[in-house]
Amino acid sequence: MIKVVGLGPGSIESLTIGTVEILKGDKKIYLRTEKHPTVDYLKSMLIEFETYDDRYEEYNNFDDVYSAISEDLIKKHEMYGDIIYAVPGHPLVAETSVKLLIKQCAKKKINIEIVPAVSFIDAVIESLRLDPIEGLKIIDAFDIKNQVLDKRVGVLITQVYNKFIASEVKLSLLEYYKDDMEIYFVRAAGVKGLESTRKINLYEIDRQADVDYLTSIYIPKQLEATKDFHDLTQIMDTLRSENGCAWDREQTHESLKKYLIEECYEVLEAIEENDEEKIIEELGDVLLQVIFHAQIGKEEGYFNINDVIKGITNKMINRHPHIFKVAESMDSQQVLENWESIKSKERGFSSYTDTLKHIPKNLPGLMRADKVQQKAAKVGFDWATVEPAMEKVLEELQEVRDVYKGNNRAKILEEVGDLVFATVNVARLLDIEPEFAVNYTIDKFINRFQYIEENARNRNRDLKDMSLAEMDALWNESKRR
Repeated sequence: MIKVVGLGPGSIESLTIGTVEILKGDKKIYLRTEKHPTVDYLKSMLIEFETYDDRYEEYNNFDDVYSAISEDLIKKHEMYGDIIYAVPGHPLVAETSVKLLIKQCAKKKINIEIVPAVSFIDAVIESLRLDPIEGLKIIDAFDIKNQVLDKRVGVLITQVYNKFIASEVKLSLLEYYKDDMEIYFVRAAGVKGLESTRKINLYEIDRQADVDYLTSIYIPKQLEATKDFHDLTQIMDTLRSENGCAWDREQTHESLKKYLIEECYEVLEAIEENDEEKIIEELGDVLLQVIFHAQIGKEEGYFNINDVIKGITNKMINRHPHIFKVAESMDSQQVLENWESIKSKERGFSSYTDTLKHIPKNLPGLMRADKVQQKAAKVGFDWATVEPAMEKVLEELQEVRDVYKGNNRAKILEEVGDLVFATVNVARLLDIEPEFAVNYTIDKFINRFQYIEENARNRNRDLKDMSLAEMDALWNESKRR
């Protein structure tokens, strides 16, 4: 049998009588580390033991250290029979080596007994005068990047071993909390003469001189610490409630369509202006639209925001098998081709035409034309060079000339559409985004028109009173400038 005992948080008083009696026996004793306040007490009792401190020098990361310890304990058991393994705190609290050992014992059918002990969490709770029933989340400092922070409960971060780890913890916390938020620095909780519990600002975590293996960080529950995703969903729930906003309650998926489009365009404008504050604001407006639709779906009983998140999460995992399933190196072009292939299978497309029909009709016309042409080009239906595409523009222009004086409006519409579509082809083959090109020209037109108006105003003239020839002269002047 392997008997695992805990040495408590560090004070002699926290050692249980049962643990002391076990350690005073005649079994082989192994300590994960000698760096623990109660070890001197064990030495004073002439208890002999071996430690695994050398493993920390032998390996580059803690996972390998703990794995090596658990494997060696199995070997020791095979050699000596019953052995004792002692760890700081409680064996089942933040003790990875014990978790691995339990798995190894189950695999090899070795009996293992866990002897309860006072954990360092008990000591921290006592030091901070906390009642965990009010909410307490415990996070290993080494795993903080994989954790979701929550201002609605107290957060205890353990095993902040050194300043480097303290710095990593600080950076992760700053992504959620304010930098000047008051938190608690807890060192050697429960160890008389060494214990220190003090308030500091969050940004000061890695500036503490006494950061070591006995250090923990506690962030108290504070609802005003930040605003997060849950706050946003709650706000929307309130706005749509019986006592909420009349306008918000009246909205439907259909009525909100135009706002979603408008907000997306405002994001694009903010990006073009390279205005980060505006990008933040406009992305928030887009997110609000997503939350709005999700809230309506929830009220109607069809879906909620969790369904939306689950859907896009699964899609991103499925569309990136080279990342999340079988690791494989791909360049950008291969990634796009793989994406389209997976998408076709997901949607059940049975023909190339299906992929063209799937392009949304609500897209701006130039963008939709460009996407349709790109997909057709992937199967070889495309000009080899741009020159034939240019000739096609001239051909379509002539066809407009042939019909524009007639009364068949449908034919004129068709031929003008053909001309625009052919022009998009030229832009695509020249690797120019047609939407960008036309907007560039629109901006240029506005600037030149502004020049005409300002010059007319300087001459005390109104544009309505000027001839086309006069305006053309100013237009050409603006071009030269």
